Amino acid sequence: MRENIHPAYPTAKVHCACGATWETRSTHGDLHLDICSNCHPFFTGKQKLIDTQGRIDRFKKKYANAPATPPRKKAIKAAARKAEKPVKKAKKEAAKA
Repeated sequence: MRENIHPAYPTAKVHCACGATWETRSTHGDLHLDICSNCHPFFTGKQKLIDTQGRIDRFKKKYANAPATPPRKKAIKAAARKAEKPVKKAKKEAAKA
């Protein structure tokens, strides 16, 4: 078996944004988390809005002046078909006459 092929696996401290800290082992060293089991809504049972670096504000600002959703292609095609029907009827009547 080969020796000295495995990475170092030292003790690492994990820090959460809520202030929770604990120790584990990791090859990455110290870890900084945005959310952990102490503050995650699934584990706490509380709904909490987390705005990571203003992402919600940026989203609202970006889409504040956006137009309403455009009509779907199917709706456009259906409207075009309805508009064509009177024209087709007129052509058939003209051909019969």
